[in-house]
Amino acid sequence: MNNDVIIRFTDVHKKYKSEGIDFKALDGVSLEIHKGEFLGISGKSGSGKTTLLNVAGLIDRPTRGELIIKDHKISSLDDDSLSEIRAKEIGFIFQTFNLLPMLSALENVEYPLMLMGLDAIERRKMAEEALRKVGLDLVKNHKPSQMSGGQRQRVAIARAIVKNPSIILADEPTANLDSKTSQEVFDLLVQLQRELHITVLLCSHDNDIISQTKRVIKIADGKIIEEKRL
Repeated sequence: MNNDVIIRFTDVHKKYKSEGIDFKALDGVSLEIHKGEFLGISGKSGSGKTTLLNVAGLIDRPTRGELIIKDHKISSLDDDSLSEIRAKEIGFIFQTFNLLPMLSALENVEYPLMLMGLDAIERRKMAEEALRKVGLDLVKNHKPSQMSGGQRQRVAIARAIVKNPSIILADEPTANLDSKTSQEVFDLLVQLQRELHITVLLCSHDNDIISQTKRVIKIADGKIIEEKRL
């Protein structure tokens, strides 16, 4: 694989079964994503955007076709190997934040490091640094219920970057925020992507947000129907 390409889809298909009927969520997607790129993914609900992220995030395997991530041919790997790549290389940001309500901001950011088996002192140091990068070091002991939507999404971003991943997958990260906070969260993602040299894939219905990315693909019925650089 080209040294500059970090993710490559080659004729990727993904089918799901619902009540005995096959549903084609991805239909022959071929796509190269380069290291350090900020890629916007647009499309209506049900177009296949989230499935594309789930396949790129090794949550779902392709039904057919080939996916390569950082020179790893996904079809040749077992589930344990996929879990290891996902844990080390990929950070996720979700529309609904997915924070654990009983944990503080710091503990939420620490959580993926705990799953990786890092010791408590190292976990705490890395989590505090991640919260500092997103501007939340002063509220690290607050629980999600004590924070605004924008602050909760910043905690989610800190959790995504804390393990120094190569790739960030953001699924509608501004959908539950007002326009001002949405822009602030997007600007933060752009800043972190540049500073940390992370590859970001961002799905959004928000044309104002998508139009600020450097490259956009549009998906409909599981197919890439348009690609443009802005």
